[in-house]
Amino acid sequence: MSGGPRVVVATSALGLERDTDMPLLIAALRERGVDAVAARWDDGGTDWAQSAAVVVRSTWDYTERLPEFLKWADDVAAATRLDNPAPLVRWNTDKRYLAELGARGVPVVPTRFVAPGEDPVLPERGEFVVKPTVSVAARDSARYGQDHRDAAVRHIAALHAAGATAMVQPYLSRIDEGERALAFIGGTFSHALRKGPVLTDIAVVDNARVPHPDLVPHEPSDAELAVAAAALAAAAAITDPPAGDLLYARVDVALADDGSPVLMELELVEPHLFLELADGAAGRFADAVVARVLS
Repeated sequence: MSGGPRVVVATSALGLERDTDMPLLIAALRERGVDAVAARWDDGGTDWAQSAAVVVRSTWDYTERLPEFLKWADDVAAATRLDNPAPLVRWNTDKRYLAELGARGVPVVPTRFVAPGEDPVLPERGEFVVKPTVSVAARDSARYGQDHRDAAVRHIAALHAAGATAMVQPYLSRIDEGERALAFIGGTFSHALRKGPVLTDIAVVDNARVPHPDLVPHEPSDAELAVAAAALAAAAAITDPPAGDLLYARVDVALADDGSPVLMELELVEPHLFLELADGAAGRFADAVVARVLS
């Protein structure tokens, strides 16, 4: 046990089992003299105020108890440093943020939001995707063709019955070329991976699917980096108070039909950063945490 500043890495029961980033980050922090430990965000026995910082990581069950999770984030932020900041966590847990980013000029996948009580309007051609605005790992998401419009309407109705807002997006024809996940640490690009398509079946909601299949290293193009930079800059300016520099981010982009990159999601709360697949990434993450703790 280190005698240095205490940093708590916030996780969940599922994260304790499956988060491969977390042990690498904790080990790197301890190598730098930090008293680093992991704790479930809903662990009532953790005194968050006794830490120099709390780093939100694999809180992967927050979607099931969103109000409770957001209150936890606010309470921790009032007691100590929370990264990423609580206003940004609140904003980023609902994918309606895509509309705000699009309004600020960030190229995003065209998205229609359908709140409970609203009638769904589905694309008149091509394949499309239906998913809830609050979700992780493609949960409760499915891909549909024009022959499955009734199934899509039933999907939206089920989301509404659960109190969720649905979102409808075109299924990008070039998604088979891979979705790009660009990881940023301390506001600086760190590494990128490319993964295969997730929604490979039609009209199937499969919450047991692998969320990041066929990962391989990826060298992002200048255009992809530009989309990521625009999304991060817009996010930092939107929240009140402004979030400022982010400790970490994962920017997921894919290719539109014309080959230009568009934002799929901006992950600022609990993204898997695939530290094990990028040399030095865990050390860069730990260095960024230490710099904030000592500032």
